[in-house]
Amino acid sequence: MTTPTLRLMLGTVAATIAYLGLAVLGWGGFAALLSHPALTGVAIVTFVQAGVALFTSGNLSSGVREDRGNRWIFVPLAVIGVLSAYLPAYTNRLDVWTMLIRLLDILGLSCYISKHGRTRIPHFPSRISAGFPR
Repeated sequence: MTTPTLRLMLGTVAATIAYLGLAVLGWGGFAALLSHPALTGVAIVTFVQAGVALFTSGNLSSGVREDRGNRWIFVPLAVIGVLSAYLPAYTNRLDVWTMLIRLLDILGLSCYISKHGRTRIPHFPSRISAGFPR
């Protein structure tokens, strides 16, 4: 298990709050967002997974130096990231591109939880994850 630095912890918390803050903006406030049980679950799971990710054996080092000409990709990825945080919440608030079935909300939450569980668990060095490639 790795020990995260203070800078990494603060950056993770700030990025998670900013990302969920865009969803809160899209929904029209905390009360509106947290009034949906599935969205409350997503917010809780997101914070838990951000905390768990700090103690995994992932690596954030720069590694091999890349060509500076490749940095153009950060701008479109930033735009996509902002839109993926804000636009789904906004369209749900306006009831555009939505299905009014609560079962789909719970199914989406289940998929979200299972996706994050699959991607985080193998990174812990333990007997449980001994069969997973690293």
